[in-house]
Amino acid sequence: MSSTSWTVWLRDRVSRTVPPGQVLPDRQPAYVASWIYVFGVLTLASLVVVVLTGMGLSLGGVAWWHTSTLGRYVNSLHLWSVELFFVVMVIHLWGKFWMAAWRGGRALTWVTGVVALLASIGTAFTGYLVQTNFDSQWISTQAKDGLNSVGIGAFFNVLDTGQMILFHVVLLPFAVGIIAVAHVILVRRHGVVPPLDEVATAPGTASAAPAEEVQR
Repeated sequence: MSSTSWTVWLRDRVSRTVPPGQVLPDRQPAYVASWIYVFGVLTLASLVVVVLTGMGLSLGGVAWWHTSTLGRYVNSLHLWSVELFFVVMVIHLWGKFWMAAWRGGRALTWVTGVVALLASIGTAFTGYLVQTNFDSQWISTQAKDGLNSVGIGAFFNVLDTGQMILFHVVLLPFAVGIIAVAHVILVRRHGVVPPLDEVATAPGTASAAPAEEVQR
């Protein structure tokens, strides 16, 4: 493999971005055992289910979830994984807000999390528009006038099912995925934010009085 290949570049870039041992750490500070730290992982897990079930629906076609028992089952999995995704993501966001998660040079980590939420809202909205049922017709017609009033209805036509499928299946999920990866990399780079009453320790370094650690 040539040293100029993109895989070598990516590996070197990650090694410069994330401290040694923090890409897939097997130990974390004891305070990570708190439930408030679980919701970030739950958000990622539900996102994986959303993507996998969405890929299944895309392969089945726009009528599959109306005419097939398996299609309706996959559609239900997709719907409820999206519901779970937003519930745990909002809890994660609020939890980190009250913990002031932007402390210790983590401002960009916080910003990417907020942007991921906004991009996810757009993805969910276009998902409602491509259901190809009465709900999608009602939502699209109600949204049309509002979007036209702010001047974006010309290039974001909610009545164009094909365009909404493109946004929902390709463009917005790609954006959410890229932002989510960037968010995780930033978490690994700066470490998990400690509670307000804990002394923050940079990842990969030891403090004068090291906190108790738990093996994950």
